[in-house]
Amino acid sequence: MTHDHALEPLPIGSDGWRDELRETFRLAWPLALANLLQMLVHAVDVIFVARLGERELAASALGIALFGLTMWAFTGLVGMVAALIAEELGRRRHSVREVRRSVRMALWLSLAAALVGMAICWQGEALMRLTGQEDDLAARAGDFLLIIMFAMWPMIAASVLRNFVSALGRPVFATAITGVALVASVVFNYAFVFGHFGAPAMGLEGSALASVCTAIVQFASYVAAIRWDRRLRRYRIFGNWWKPEWPRMRELVVLGTPVMVIIIAEAGLFSGAALLMGRIGPAELAGHTIALQIAALAFQIPFGLGQAATIRVGYHYGAGDREAMGRAGWVGIAMGATFMLFTASLMILAPVTLLRIYIDPALAANAAMVAFAVRYMKVAAAFQLFDGVQAVAAGALRGLQDTRVPMLIAVFSYWVPGFGVALWLGFRTPLEGTGVWIGLATGLIFAAALLTWRWGRREQLELTCRRANGKLTPPSA
Repeated sequence: MTHDHALEPLPIGSDGWRDELRETFRLAWPLALANLLQMLVHAVDVIFVARLGERELAASALGIALFGLTMWAFTGLVGMVAALIAEELGRRRHSVREVRRSVRMALWLSLAAALVGMAICWQGEALMRLTGQEDDLAARAGDFLLIIMFAMWPMIAASVLRNFVSALGRPVFATAITGVALVASVVFNYAFVFGHFGAPAMGLEGSALASVCTAIVQFASYVAAIRWDRRLRRYRIFGNWWKPEWPRMRELVVLGTPVMVIIIAEAGLFSGAALLMGRIGPAELAGHTIALQIAALAFQIPFGLGQAATIRVGYHYGAGDREAMGRAGWVGIAMGATFMLFTASLMILAPVTLLRIYIDPALAANAAMVAFAVRYMKVAAAFQLFDGVQAVAAGALRGLQDTRVPMLIAVFSYWVPGFGVALWLGFRTPLEGTGVWIGLATGLIFAAALLTWRWGRREQLELTCRRANGKLTPPSA
């Protein structure tokens, strides 16, 4: 019988740096590609709603801002299930029951989180009015949220299943299923926004319904893939779904809550930057938005590497292999930095080419926006390296189930030096919008430096020792 590498748990990588590099790449590229495809899924909604007019697009943008932040925050809350699964696989290669318990409680937690998220969306119109939005715009955004809120649970639950299949060595499923979701999003938007295939033309509400249907298709696709794949099926993650495992639930909440706070802190920084840019001028805000979209596109690669680092480090953490933990983390950080050096070079050497992804730089109407976007991309190029490093370093620390201190590092970095410098340079110096971007770069530089320092000090801080009942346990135990 031939050896089927794909049916084995992720290898410990004890053969050295080359093996670790190969295994990290094998895990990271499908996750990074899935992240890029997920951005396209969201872009489809914008493309269809934009054809309805400026007001409908504005209402959609407001609704998505609230829904998206809530959904991504709760995705971070349940996302620590990947580190727990990886640890269980590393500790006992056939830890079927423990993996099943972790996934089951993550699915329970996804439902609880979704109910909270839906309650927030239910009050969407009132929240929009509190932020000073026009009554008509707030009402339209509220109507949009009352429909799209039903996508909350399938989206969060799908992220749990994505972590499960990735930790079990099937990250390509995440890529394929996100591709399915992209096609579904196009079909459902085409049907419900403009009234095709016998469906009514629902306009803005049709886009919200399309998002709900797409989320259901994505979740159902994960369920089908898990039932179809022989290795994934043997974990029977939907078995005994009614049975609680409260200690595991507590572990997920304790580890995942800091990750959720990090997401909110980072999103708040960039949302705050947009508000600052809006006060400087509309052309500056438009240039900021486009430049930030390109930076976000590049970020999906180190984001995928960070997810892979969590799984690889977590696997070695469970196995108690300190040397391999270090290799996995440093390999991921080096890969993230290398890729971001490449994207930084593109931003410096070919900024206008990158802008063509989103706009036509040759149009006279876009001249001011293009000028500001190119200026801001020069700063973005400078912080690309640090953005990639902080993303992967945070992922590696999550593999060691270290989330509380990284949360404090992130909140401090983003909001003290980061937002502080943005506010000062943006409004107290002639730099204006460029100063705001220097502030963003400052926050990321602090985060990268402090998170990398913590990773480098993992042994002295006893982060490589497993924790049992809140107590440090030597890896050999």
